Amino acid sequence: MRLNALPHRMGAHVAPVAAEPSERLGFVTLAQFLHQLPPELAVLHDGGNAGERLRWVEPSELEDPTPYLLDGEFLLTAGLPFLDEGGDEDRVDAYVQRLVAARVGALGFGLEPYFAAVPAAVVRACQRHNLTLVAVPNTVPFAAVGLAFSQLLESENATTFRQLAETNRQLMRAVLSARPEHELLAALVHRVPVWAVLVGADGRVRARGARGTHRGGTEAAVDAIRLQPLLAKLLAGRGPRVEMDSFDAAGSALVFGYPLRSTRDANLGALVLGTDAPLTPAQNSVVSSAVGLLELLVRQRTSGSLAPSQLATALLLHPDSVATGGVRHVNGLKDLLAQSVSSTRSGQLRVVQGLRPAAPARADAPAGAPGTGPARSGDSPVRELLEWRRMFDTKLVEHTDYGFAAITRLKVDDALLAGVEGLGWRLVIGSATEFPGLASAYQRASALRSRVEATGHSVRADEVAWSVTGLLGREAGAMLAARLLAPVLALEPERRDALLGILRAWLGENGSWDATAKATGLHRNSIRRQVRMLAELLETDLNQAQVRAELWIALQYTGDVDLLSAPGPEGAQLPHER
Repeated sequence: MRLNALPHRMGAHVAPVAAEPSERLGFVTLAQFLHQLPPELAVLHDGGNAGERLRWVEPSELEDPTPYLLDGEFLLTAGLPFLDEGGDEDRVDAYVQRLVAARVGALGFGLEPYFAAVPAAVVRACQRHNLTLVAVPNTVPFAAVGLAFSQLLESENATTFRQLAETNRQLMRAVLSARPEHELLAALVHRVPVWAVLVGADGRVRARGARGTHRGGTEAAVDAIRLQPLLAKLLAGRGPRVEMDSFDAAGSALVFGYPLRSTRDANLGALVLGTDAPLTPAQNSVVSSAVGLLELLVRQRTSGSLAPSQLATALLLHPDSVATGGVRHVNGLKDLLAQSVSSTRSGQLRVVQGLRPAAPARADAPAGAPGTGPARSGDSPVRELLEWRRMFDTKLVEHTDYGFAAITRLKVDDALLAGVEGLGWRLVIGSATEFPGLASAYQRASALRSRVEATGHSVRADEVAWSVTGLLGREAGAMLAARLLAPVLALEPERRDALLGILRAWLGENGSWDATAKATGLHRNSIRRQVRMLAELLETDLNQAQVRAELWIALQYTGDVDLLSAPGPEGAQLPHER
């Protein structure tokens, strides 16, 4: 039951493109349907339209059912129109002619109760007019044929939705890539049988996408000069529209142009697609998604590229405008800020500070990548700045004496953090804030830089306890304990632990002899003696409030002093050991 794929019955000026399985989106072909049916059905004539779309299965015993049919239907008849005079050769021929004119996909002839075999006149007429003819035995009811089609169509629709979802994911990943327009066109032509050209508002080609080879093995290559008449209409018109053309070149029988417009309907460019066959509804859906994403990209580039300079100018010339400006002025600044970080006016922002621990650059890192040092004199800072802008999806990035600072709308998830750390950098990731709180957020992030420098680990402001011990961190605290309590820590463990316990109790009781004696179970005179001994060992005056405060903090980290003998991150030692 094999059907040979022949050219579509359509205008001769359009050559068909054989659809690959991944491109058959959203419809059931005659070949797919016949393959699904029971093997008892016999194809008496193959009309060569195996790849054509079937809309539905329709039983009818009318002499002329065509007024009630749509293109591409599988018509079922038990032969009632061919009884008596209806079986005349001319009347049968006229019946089949009407079906072909109505673009019926195939005729299914049911055997019994009227005919034990398909009449010879019907077979000859289908052969003469090239209409696919299928004999349906009485063991296969018409209802079973219709049910098989419904099930296959439902399955194909589910497959279509999955393919569209995956295609949309690919398009979104392309938008987030380093070269979004190029990657987006590549994803588009991979899923839809077209070539694609993206043109800017100046008429110059910004990106191209091609499937490689088209029918006959000829590469699709349409030069910009040939596109000019179509581009002139696209860039001069107004409103959403599709302009059409046709070129005498492979893959260009049908050429579609879509304008890319600003929110105020200014033309920012155009997308031009070429193909040799009409697209399926699902493929048109993919094209619509790509047009929408490209429009967002060019809008963001056009407005977002201008926003940082306007924002900087406003803040440089009017530094107090945030606090004293009117609502309209502040909202204008918020809009400029939102455009600069690809966000919305009410979106949350974060200050991110990046610094690089003093460690050798990775040998396998590409030249000029962030964290590898200059690739060429005067080139690396610019390349690093562009890389940070891409990674954090913002135009608000500056080089600093410690590394860089950025304002971003991103939450900086673990994947992005791992990518930055893989380049040898460490981050201070600020808490979410809004426009008025950016300066305070920067100050809070700056307060955490020393912790990152000391530990070699990135830190999130949301996860830090805002206390002296929380901000100091284990490694820095251990360094403080080792320095201030060194004479006591050098004693035998039993003597060391006893003196540390007394010092902790005495400081905890704010220097009260009686309270300390009660807390430790020792006589107050014994407490006095041992506190004097501690003062002599530490060579310090325990009556000073600052000394007491520093010792109290150091005591919280005596259990972490052993960390100082362990290697720091990436094999480097803590700063005081270098």
